[in-house]
Amino acid sequence: MCMGFGCNAAGIVGCRIIDSPRERLLAILTNNFVPCNGRFPTLIAILTMFFVGSAGGWGTSALSALLLTGVILLGVGLTFAATWLLSVTVLKGEPSSFTLELPPYRKPQVGKVIVRSIFDRTLFVLGRAAAVAAPAGLLIWLMANVTVGGATLLSHCAALLDPLGRVMGMDGVILMAFILGFPANEIVVPIILMAYLAQGSLLEMGSLAEMKALFLANGWTWVTAVNVMLFSLMHWPCSTTLLTIRKETGSWRWTALAAALPTAVGAGACILFTALARLLGG
Repeated sequence: MCMGFGCNAAGIVGCRIIDSPRERLLAILTNNFVPCNGRFPTLIAILTMFFVGSAGGWGTSALSALLLTGVILLGVGLTFAATWLLSVTVLKGEPSSFTLELPPYRKPQVGKVIVRSIFDRTLFVLGRAAAVAAPAGLLIWLMANVTVGGATLLSHCAALLDPLGRVMGMDGVILMAFILGFPANEIVVPIILMAYLAQGSLLEMGSLAEMKALFLANGWTWVTAVNVMLFSLMHWPCSTTLLTIRKETGSWRWTALAAALPTAVGAGACILFTALARLLGG
């Protein structure tokens, strides 16, 4: 789980150390509930724009850190809850003991460690990322630049998803950005900006103040911001993570469950929070 804070794919590869096949599956299927490095920028930016402010100072920094810690603890709590749910349903069984024996100490072989890290881990993950990122990048470009009936394909798809997005406290553009962000979570916000500004390429705003003004102009409220954070924390894993799950489990069934479980929890949380906020007049 802790490795998942850096990269969920790396965390799933790290599950190899677990001897019990059942408990290895539990760890793999619930790893995506903690935010990886790709999701932290989105969470931090939204927290800063809508709940902390960009004035600076130790008080602002402390509040931002406190709120982000709360989001992380929510992810950890959901990891434990999902693990318990799976362990009493589809992955029933007796828990096993876990013993990790420390190997005998030897002088580190720096060159060997670097080579193994590059070939066994870095290139392993980057290769899978590139295999999906290239065609996905082409798809995003086509959707943003091909026009049908006076509007881009991206706009048509966003309009189609808009009713579902409204139920979840967001809009069709945000949902479409999460779908097109399948190769990497880092591009979700740039896709949202691209769609709102009707640009044909990914872009970044000059400041958080400009970004917030754009979001507010497109109907964002604090409820929208919370739901975007909730769905960013809980939705399908990125392409690299799913390919890693497929390799580690050898099953498309478990891979589909690993994608469906956090997505269902995230969608349910957004719908419930939106309904409660509307009931209370938020």
